[in-house]
Amino acid sequence: MNNNVTNSGALLWNKAKKIIPGGNQLLSKRAEMFLPDFWPAYYKKAKGCEIWDLDDNHYYDMSIMGIGTCVLGYANDDINASVTNVIANGSMTSLNCYEEVELAEKLIELHPWSSAARFARTGGESCAIAIRIARSHTNRDKVAFCGYHGWHDWYLATNLNSENNLDEQLLPGLAPSGVPKSLSGSALPFNEGDLDGFKEILKQNGEQCAAVVMEVFRHALPDLCFLRAVRKLCDEHNIVLIFDEISSGFRLNIGGSHLLWDIQPDICVLGKALGNGHPIGAVIGRKHIMDAAQSSFISSSYWTERVGFMAGLKTIELYHKENVIERITSAGQNLRRKIVEAAAQTCLKVDVIGIDSVLILTFDYEYPLVVKTLFTQEMLKRGFLASNVIYVSIAHTSEVINLYIEAVNEVFSFISTACSTATLEQKLDGPVCHSGFSRLN
Repeated sequence: MNNNVTNSGALLWNKAKKIIPGGNQLLSKRAEMFLPDFWPAYYKKAKGCEIWDLDDNHYYDMSIMGIGTCVLGYANDDINASVTNVIANGSMTSLNCYEEVELAEKLIELHPWSSAARFARTGGESCAIAIRIARSHTNRDKVAFCGYHGWHDWYLATNLNSENNLDEQLLPGLAPSGVPKSLSGSALPFNEGDLDGFKEILKQNGEQCAAVVMEVFRHALPDLCFLRAVRKLCDEHNIVLIFDEISSGFRLNIGGSHLLWDIQPDICVLGKALGNGHPIGAVIGRKHIMDAAQSSFISSSYWTERVGFMAGLKTIELYHKENVIERITSAGQNLRRKIVEAAAQTCLKVDVIGIDSVLILTFDYEYPLVVKTLFTQEMLKRGFLASNVIYVSIAHTSEVINLYIEAVNEVFSFISTACSTATLEQKLDGPVCHSGFSRLN
């Protein structure tokens, strides 16, 4: 058992919050999202699904696995070798790297409906590029959207109209502070499956709408009838349909999940798992639409840097070679079954939703965040980085899963007893975790 007596990471996190507004660069990695005051927060080394913190404490990562980026595991040997080689031979020069063209060709090959590609480094900026291209192509301003699409002005502008517009999309409490008020009314939210709501947006704004941006799925497989209806309505109104597959891509298949159902967007945005932890984002689409990028200034020095392109190419190669989709699906099914069994044996009210390779634990209690925090706290003591989300990787072997389930049985039993004796909050060593965006100090 890892008692986590020394926690240099927690101390460093408190220092970071004083000199880095928000503590770090990503909301999802804030200690407050897991275990305020006790999360190790920083690492020295990672390999497979194992992480060593600043005090050399060892953990198995049964949580977000680099926010879903590292499906092939941390520090994958083959990707490391490829990336190290291009670094040794110069990762940034005055000329372009040929891997950029190769990755464009590979993505177009994977997505036969597409015929052009642009690249960036992050998911949020890739979405912003897609929106810029759509607006340039259509000469229209408004964007209708469903789901989570990043931090840029075009997206947060929806909360200028109502501070609650994004609450049902993924993250509640995202204030549009710093977003120009002139963008009010330019971003129009609709909910998955709500075809009438979407039609109402088009009735009011159809001739002004440049793009419809939507996640194909997040917590469950998509409503295909809804997707097809949206596709048809976009055609009727000459609106660019953008599928944001930053999170869903490379989870159900190699490339974008929309390929499984033969529903074609005009633009697709990929990221996260594409580079297995190395920064690379892709915007692929139909050439006559993508060519609008040449009418708008979309340019950045580090979008030409070599590492991301090489990582993307090697990742796709390994997906084919290592049967990655089959392996993470099988591992996820095994995990789901064993977690459900553990919940039944311990009488803990837990459900497991999500696709097989991205499992989400839901706690059916009056105060689910308290239960989640206690779960994370007790699993950490047993040597696991654990939350209510598990991004499954090929590094999650049956041996690791069995170790995890052994700890889960202990912790579920512990929490079940605490619930039945009304001592849940008394068992917490610190504050309850956060569930969305909020100021830290």
